[in-house]
Amino acid sequence: MIDSLLAWLAQPSVQSTILILVVTVVLIVSVALTTLWERKVIGWMQLRKGPNRVGSLFGLAPGIGQPFADVLKLLVKEVVVPASANKWLFRIAPAIALIPAFATWAVIPLSPDVVIADIDAGLLYVLSLTSVGVYGVILAGWASNSKYAFLGAMRSAAQMVAYEIAMGFALVGVLMAAGSLNLGDIVRAQAGGVTHWNLLWLFPLFVVYFISGVAETNRAPFDVAEGESEIVAGFHVEYSGIAFAVFFLAEYANMILISALTAVFFLGGWLSPFEGLFGADSLLGRPGFHWLFAKVFFFIFVFLWLRATFPRYRYDQIMRLGWKVLIPVTLVWIAVEAVMVHFRVGPWRT
Repeated sequence: MIDSLLAWLAQPSVQSTILILVVTVVLIVSVALTTLWERKVIGWMQLRKGPNRVGSLFGLAPGIGQPFADVLKLLVKEVVVPASANKWLFRIAPAIALIPAFATWAVIPLSPDVVIADIDAGLLYVLSLTSVGVYGVILAGWASNSKYAFLGAMRSAAQMVAYEIAMGFALVGVLMAAGSLNLGDIVRAQAGGVTHWNLLWLFPLFVVYFISGVAETNRAPFDVAEGESEIVAGFHVEYSGIAFAVFFLAEYANMILISALTAVFFLGGWLSPFEGLFGADSLLGRPGFHWLFAKVFFFIFVFLWLRATFPRYRYDQIMRLGWKVLIPVTLVWIAVEAVMVHFRVGPWRT
C-alpha cells in the first residue's frame, strides 16, 4: 500500500497539484501577514506601535492575530448587491481581479529545480495575465452602476493603458539581455554575481518596471482608482463582506507578484548575490528559494515605504509620468542596450 501511495505521489500531475496547493496556501497566508507588516511599518514610520492587541506569538509578536480577525469579520458580514447593479458581473468581478494574481505564479521559478510550469513562453504568459487582472477592477466599477465606482474604473483603465506599455517595453530589454522568454532562463542568464544582474545593466528599465508595477497594482501614490478623499472608495465602493475581502486579497497578492517578478527579471531571482565570493555549498553562496524570498521581502517593504512617504498624485500627473517620462526612457534605453549587445559590451561581451 505504501509503495502504491509513493508511486501515485511520484506522478508529475500529482506533484504539480500538490505544488499548486502549497503555493496558493502560502500566498494567502503571505497576504495576511503582509497586511499586518504594512500596519506595523507605517506605524513605526509615524511613531506609532501599530496593531498590538489581537493575539501574540509566545509574547513576541503582539497583534499577529489582527489580519485573521479582519478576515473573520469580513466573512460574517453581508454581501450587499445594489438593486440597479448588473448582478452577474458584480459578483464575478472580484474573482477576475484575483485569479490572474495567483495563476501567474505557475511560471515563476521558485528555486533552481522548483517551478509549476516551466514553459518557453513564460514572459508572454506573465504579460497576458497581468493585463487581465485590471478587467476585474473595470467590471466592478461598471457593474456597480454607481458614479463614484464608474469614475474609479475609468481612471484605472487609463492608468493601465499608460503603464502597461511602459512595463512591456521594460521587459523587451530583459528579453534582449536573456535571449529567452523562459523565466528560468532569464534567471540563469544573470548567473555570475551581482555584476551580471540586469539591475546593473538595465537600471533605467528596472526603475520603470517597478514604478509601473506600483501603478498597475493601484497602490499609493498611484491609488487614484480608489481615491478615498475624492470618490469615496472608487471602484469597490459598493462592495462589502467577502466580496470586498477578495479585492483586498487581489491587491496584496498583486503586490507580492510584482515584487517576485522584479526580483526574477532584474535581481537574479533565486541566485545568490555572493556568487563567486563563497562556495556553492555555503548558505551565502548557495542559490535557492531563500534568496528569492529575501528579495521579494525587500520590494514589499519598498511598496509600504512609498505609501508612507508620498502623497497621492493628481490624475494628470500620473498620466504625464506614464506617457511622457517612462515610455520615452524605455525606448531610449532599449536603443542603448541594442548598441551594447551589438558591440559585445558588458555582460554581452561573450
